[in-house]
Amino acid sequence: MNIEHYTYRVTWSSEDNEHIGLCAEFPSLSWLAPTPETALSGIRQLVREVVCDMQANQESIPQPLSEKKYSGEFRVRIPPEIHRSLALQAAEQGISLNRLASAKLAG
Repeated sequence: MNIEHYTYRVTWSSEDNEHIGLCAEFPSLSWLAPTPETALSGIRQLVREVVCDMQANQESIPQPLSEKKYSGEFRVRIPPEIHRSLALQAAEQGISLNRLASAKLAG
């Protein structure tokens, strides 16, 4: 498993008054540091350690999001009144409901 393929993010934590390093594939992990660079380095090292530990214990390791294949389809349940409203908007625009929903999600 290449930990470089995981999805890392660094953001500011007002609560901690420090930068926080995060990894999308390991949402329970974080690393606080005074600089963004140190936060990124810290979370990457922490993920490396956790993956090594998981391997040693023969646990299932999360696949990097960047390596997953996506079909482009997912189901969403919405209230009937929203469905009706979206269908009306799509009809008025002369497009499919799917195209309207896709455009709204992209926007």
